[in-house]
Amino acid sequence: MSSTTATAGAVAQARRTSLHRQRAWTLKASYAVLTLMVVFFLVPPFYMVMTSLKSSAEISAQQGNPWIVQHPTLANFAELIANSNFQTFFVNSVIVTVLVVVISMSISVLAAFSLTRMGFWGSQTLATGVFLTYLIPASLLFIPLFQIIGKLGLINSFWCLVLLYPTLAVPFCTWIMIGYFSSIPRELDEAALIDGAGYMQMLLRIFIPVAMPGIIAATIFAFTASWGAFLYPLAYLYTTDQMVLTVGIVSDLIRGDVFQWGKIMAGCVLAAVPPVLIYAFLMDYYIAGLTAGATKG
Repeated sequence: MSSTTATAGAVAQARRTSLHRQRAWTLKASYAVLTLMVVFFLVPPFYMVMTSLKSSAEISAQQGNPWIVQHPTLANFAELIANSNFQTFFVNSVIVTVLVVVISMSISVLAAFSLTRMGFWGSQTLATGVFLTYLIPASLLFIPLFQIIGKLGLINSFWCLVLLYPTLAVPFCTWIMIGYFSSIPRELDEAALIDGAGYMQMLLRIFIPVAMPGIIAATIFAFTASWGAFLYPLAYLYTTDQMVLTVGIVSDLIRGDVFQWGKIMAGCVLAAVPPVLIYAFLMDYYIAGLTAGATKG
């Protein structure tokens, strides 16, 4: 009997040891892959920052290690910030982004609430269709949209972006809000209806406060989609006073075959600061908003 017990204990110990080794190897492999991906994704921004700190002479010389700055300087940033064209690009981007975020979130919140709570005929099919429109590549849409914008007389006006960017942001933002609103217990609806609240009161007093992480996540996406878009402004804007940052940096700092790499990289760094700050402070809300629809209760 004792020998049988000893054998069973040895087998159990061997299994635990084997399981421990498997977990250890899995953990090491996961860290190795994550480290590789982090390095892969951080190399471009690191090179961008290093290049922005170099003078034009040092960049043209192409001597030494390209990843190390021999004589750091902030001249590229100073000249760019003092440039009136860059200031125009930045102001235009801020105006467009703020308006797009307000319009997109207003439409998305109302659409998600009506699709998840008002329960009209075809709401589920419509909700699926809203998300499917997000899967259509923007490169397939900008030609027919160009004709529409041309008939509206908004070619070479950054106001056309205020109309176009919501077509990119609203479907995905609505999908995020649908998932979050669906996770809110329906008992809250019933209690509000019993108390005599209307749908708008339910939305303003119950759903928006409860769904704030989801709203923040959708807002961050709308901001990112409008701030970093390149194709639409490239197709519709061609004068300096109407350009936004993404196109203005490229068009103003590249003349023929002359690339002002230091200023280009400095402009990219300055353009990346707002999204980086937003993600740094609101990342927890963004993750919570994206994962809220995974469970209900």
